[in-house]
Amino acid sequence: MNHFRYFIIYKPFQTLSQFTSQDNKHTLKDFFSVPSDVYSVGRLDFDSEGLLILTNDNSLNHKLLHPNFSHAREYWVQVDGAITEAAIEQLQRGVDIAIAGKIYRTKKCKAEIFSKEPKTPDRQPPIRFRKEIPAPWIKIILTEGKNRQVRKMFAAVGFPVLRLIRVRIENTILNNLQPGEMREIPKAEIFRKLNIKM
Repeated sequence: MNHFRYFIIYKPFQTLSQFTSQDNKHTLKDFFSVPSDVYSVGRLDFDSEGLLILTNDNSLNHKLLHPNFSHAREYWVQVDGAITEAAIEQLQRGVDIAIAGKIYRTKKCKAEIFSKEPKTPDRQPPIRFRKEIPAPWIKIILTEGKNRQVRKMFAAVGFPVLRLIRVRIENTILNNLQPGEMREIPKAEIFRKLNIKM
């Protein structure tokens, strides 16, 4: 009988979402020790950070990533410049981005500007701070996950992303995990928190 295992991790900045090395970049192997058949469900860009799920259960991959299932994913995004409410409304309605050379209209989503800066771990290296240019944080919740979608969406409304952290998938959250930390979760708990039937 297969012994399935489930982990949630905080993928550090500038780390590939894989265990095999490539171009001398950091990989998950540099931070996490898991059985050799465990891999990440979905991915985060090299320059994004935050919540990733690791498992050796192939069924979870399908149930979490297939477009039919529309799981909520929450990101905290720090942008370059004083983002406007008009730009937030545009994001919520959907914007045109390029996916694999074709124009794709993003689904409706939720987005709001944080009234005060959220508590986040220090990033190494930190973002380039410029005193005269605001760098506000926005919470955005998507139910889809195209390649580099969040960055492309913010670029489409004219606000480049400085920092991008995934904090939640459904009810699975980072909690107090720090970059490079991992927690193992029992199957029943992770399926319940992801709203997936066992």
